[in-house]
Amino acid sequence: MNDLHALPSGPLTVAAGQAACVALDIPANVAAAADLVRRAGDQGAELLVLPELFLTGYELAGIVADPDAHTLDPADPRLDPLAAACAETRTAVVAGAPTRNPGSGQLHISVLVLGRDGRFAAQYDKQHGTPNERAAGFSSGIAGCTLSFEGWRLGLGICWDSGFPEHARAAALDGAHAYLVGAMFGQGSGAQQRAVVFPARALDNTCYALLANHCGPSGPYQGSGGSAVWSPDGTLLVDAGTADPALALARLDPQVLAGARAAEPVLVDPSLSAPRHPRLDVALT
Repeated sequence: MNDLHALPSGPLTVAAGQAACVALDIPANVAAAADLVRRAGDQGAELLVLPELFLTGYELAGIVADPDAHTLDPADPRLDPLAAACAETRTAVVAGAPTRNPGSGQLHISVLVLGRDGRFAAQYDKQHGTPNERAAGFSSGIAGCTLSFEGWRLGLGICWDSGFPEHARAAALDGAHAYLVGAMFGQGSGAQQRAVVFPARALDNTCYALLANHCGPSGPYQGSGGSAVWSPDGTLLVDAGTADPALALARLDPQVLAGARAAEPVLVDPSLSAPRHPRLDVALT
């Protein structure tokens, strides 16, 4: 277990991005992702998070019907424009994409992480699939993932993961200073879930929380936007609203983190928390 009380040595600027995506058009969506990376880099972001399944859209049936065409792996040349944008701007990216296990053939809703040099660094598979996702043929991931990046520890989540308090708590028990989630929250109940869950996850674990959400039509949903960042006391710091494209950019501050944890030391006794699950620990450069 990592030191729950260790703090980063300096600030980190992160961005949550949103933009319309094109159903099952990976080159077009990679181009949109690369544009958001450049926008974020121009504003000083060191890392950008994108919505769930951003590189295909939330098109479950289409992905399952032709996984050869509509899943990605880290070596897929269709990712090259995104990798180039990361390298040019020195901005890492967490990009939502469907993947397929090369051994078992299982489909996953995943994020692919590219470092500031554009190289593949990590893959995280969504651990809490919805009933509809499981019925469509997507399997749940078996391990969490924490990135070590510029002195910060960043726990990854995808959409419905965030609805399970133990998911963010497992990241916090792994020393996470921030919980980063790409999602598809639609209008109506999805917008309500977004507004309630993320300040709770931040406050529960005295960590920053970031949401990158769809802002346009994708699959059966109309994304509600609202990509945002919350402080470790649950306060909303920045909200992208419904703009397309848009960024919610925030500077994560170790002193703010320290102050929140001094005022509300919820992680002092990890024995009171839910059991930990296997986690990947990835150094991101």
